[in-house]
Amino acid sequence: MFTLMKLEYKKMKLRWYVSGAVLANLIIVGFLCLIGFVQNLEGEMIFTGYEESLVIIGALVRSTFMIFAAVLIARLVIGGYRNKTIFLMFTYPISRKKLIAAKLMLIAGLTFLTIFLSNLFVAAMFISLNTWFQFIPGEFPADRIGEQVASMIVFAIGAAGTSLIPLYFGMRKYSVPATIVSAVLIVTLTTQNSPGFSLASIVYIPLALAVVGIFISYWSIRQVEEADIV
Repeated sequence: MFTLMKLEYKKMKLRWYVSGAVLANLIIVGFLCLIGFVQNLEGEMIFTGYEESLVIIGALVRSTFMIFAAVLIARLVIGGYRNKTIFLMFTYPISRKKLIAAKLMLIAGLTFLTIFLSNLFVAAMFISLNTWFQFIPGEFPADRIGEQVASMIVFAIGAAGTSLIPLYFGMRKYSVPATIVSAVLIVTLTTQNSPGFSLASIVYIPLALAVVGIFISYWSIRQVEEADIV
């Protein structure tokens, strides 16, 4: 399985993904700074503390890269069915289930890694800039760094599993738009954040949806044996 994942990784040509992830991270940092400047000018507190700020950062990062994951699903799985190229792979002396499983595991693994590293990068950059511009009131709780990193890991796991849910909608009619639109809807529902109540801070939601995403992946892998080679 690991060998298949390595082969898929080499075939993906991930330069666009890496450059897109870097650009997305810089845009997120810039957007957060813009919010901070507006907050300081208007006097209306949006970043009420470091914990609230990290929730917002996590929501933005997860939203971005769950949509990236939908693009990967569209390119590696749905696009293969639409273009019939995946049926050529099914003629290889390798289990179809393993081929699809390798693709989905690679997508989930990349999504987890990108979300976690991006969360660390964006948080570190924004907190560093805060020392000059004072977007966030109070002092950074250095004694809670380990707890925050652990939370980032758990949320990244949940987001990686949740990012597989659009596979179900895309596979119904091998539709790339349905894959992307369903990802946007899921992101909108799971990362809502407002003063006093935030779905983005409830870890059980992405973990529960991750179970759904894993089940959908299992269902898709089971169904692949029934696909006709045309």
